[in-house]
Amino acid sequence: MQIKKILNNNVIITTDKHNNELVVMGKGLAFQKRIGDEVVECQIDKTYRLSNSDLNTKLQELLEDVPIGYLELATVIIDSGKEKLHTSLNDSIYISLTDHLHTAIQRVKNNIRVPNLLLWDIKRFFMVEYQIGKEAVALIKRRFKVDLGEDEAGFIALHLVNAQTEIENDNVYVMTELMQEIIRIVSYYFKVQFDEESVYYYRFSTHLRFFASRIMNHRQNEGETDEELLLIIQKKYRNAYNCVEKVNQYVVKKYNYYMSNDEKLYLTIHIARLVQKLGQEEKSITSTNKK
Repeated sequence: MQIKKILNNNVIITTDKHNNELVVMGKGLAFQKRIGDEVVECQIDKTYRLSNSDLNTKLQELLEDVPIGYLELATVIIDSGKEKLHTSLNDSIYISLTDHLHTAIQRVKNNIRVPNLLLWDIKRFFMVEYQIGKEAVALIKRRFKVDLGEDEAGFIALHLVNAQTEIENDNVYVMTELMQEIIRIVSYYFKVQFDEESVYYYRFSTHLRFFASRIMNHRQNEGETDEELLLIIQKKYRNAYNCVEKVNQYVVKKYNYYMSNDEKLYLTIHIARLVQKLGQEEKSITSTNKK
C-alpha cells in the first residue's frame, strides 16, 4: 500500500487492491514520509474502510479539523455498542459521534452545557444505549478530565439509536413521541402503570423501538402470519388484541401506516405478557399485605 494523502503524523489515506480509499491510523505512520511512499503495515493500529466514498471524504475533512484522539474515543464507544447491542452500526456514526464528542467536550470546558430534553425518554426506551452512554461519559472523565454528565450520556445514546435504525436525526424525536403515545394507549386501556425496570417492559420497549422505526421509514414488516394463528391469538388474548387495534387506529390516523397482521400478532403477544406479568406482581403484593 502506498501513501496517497497525509493528514498528520499518525493518519494517512491509502487504497486497497480494489482502489477503495482507506483511512489508516498508527503512531508515527507518516513521520518523515511523503506521498507515494510505502505504508509500513506493522505500524498500522486501525483501518477505517467506510461504506462509500462520500463518508470517506467527510471523515478525511473532519480529521483535518479534529484531533485524532476523538476518533479513537468514538471508535471505543462504537465497538462497545456493537458488542452490547449485538448489531452492526451505520458507518456514518464514525463521523457524527466523533464530531459530537469533540464539540461536547470543548463546550463543557467553556462551561456551556446543553440540556437533553429527551433524557427521561431515552432512559425509558433505550436503556442499553443509555448505559453505553454512561460508560462513555466515565471514560471521557478519565481521559480528558471533563465530566459531561448524564445529559451527554443521553446524546451519545441517541447517536447509537440513529446508527441502528438508519433514520434521520430529527425523526428520532418523532419516533420517541410515537413510542410514548403507544405506551399511553396501552396504559390507559388496561388502567395500569408499568414497571419500567422489569425485563418484560424492556422487551416491550425494544419491540416498540423497531416498530416505530418501521413506521418512520414506512417499511412494513413483510412476514406473512397464518390467518388461523392470528385468530387463535385474538381469542387467547382478546383484550390485548383489542388494545392493538387502538394502536393501529392511532398510527393510521397520525402516520397513514396500516399495521400488518404480523405486526398485530407480535405486538399483541408483547402487550399480553407485559400486562399478565404486572397482574401477577400485583396479586403477589396483595397476598403479602394480607399476611
